[in-house]
Amino acid sequence: MRKTLSTLLGVSLATAGTLTAVTQPAQAAAPVTTTTVVQQAGEPYSKFKVSVSHTKRTKRGGKILYKIRAKNLGPHYADYFWIGGQVPKGVVPTLRWGGAKGTKCTWEGRWFWCWGKYALEVGDTEWLNFQVTMKRNTKGVAVAKLGVVAFDVPLGAERLDEEELERIGIKGWRWLKTAKTSVVWPPKRPTRGWTPPPVVKEYNPPAVKEESNKKKDT
Repeated sequence: MRKTLSTLLGVSLATAGTLTAVTQPAQAAAPVTTTTVVQQAGEPYSKFKVSVSHTKRTKRGGKILYKIRAKNLGPHYADYFWIGGQVPKGVVPTLRWGGAKGTKCTWEGRWFWCWGKYALEVGDTEWLNFQVTMKRNTKGVAVAKLGVVAFDVPLGAERLDEEELERIGIKGWRWLKTAKTSVVWPPKRPTRGWTPPPVVKEYNPPAVKEESNKKKDT
């Protein structure tokens, strides 16, 4: 049923600021980078506390591993939510990921989103690990915006089509964090004082899965 709301993710991530609600359809709406759970009028059905750990430095053409944890703070269980976010620019169009049993993912453009098989009860934590590989010509700082996007779908609206969901107005909430990784190129003439970044091993848990970018435009 999550797939019927896939277009709602189009209100996703581009700007930074405090947590806000958006009503679909919204023009140029974007998920928001935040480091804390913010309460304000018109609170979401479920609030999330998000933590992100990631590789801080990687070599040219190297790998970056991200680990996202999202705890449901309530007051209600969470059903219509996605974990993941915006991957960096300049990555190869295949990544490796691992999540809870039953997790499914989709990757289009720079947006990589996953959803679980079951609702997330208050106090429980959803998790997602994934690893990207940088293209050989990528320089500078690789920036990702990761966390959770959730929607307040009222009882009885679970099977409405996308046009009807847009008409009645579905509120969306984002809890996202910015993760930056330095892509280190070796100097043309390395000196004794130059230290290359540690090698990031390939992410290879027992149930690792691969996802390809459907638009091939990373």
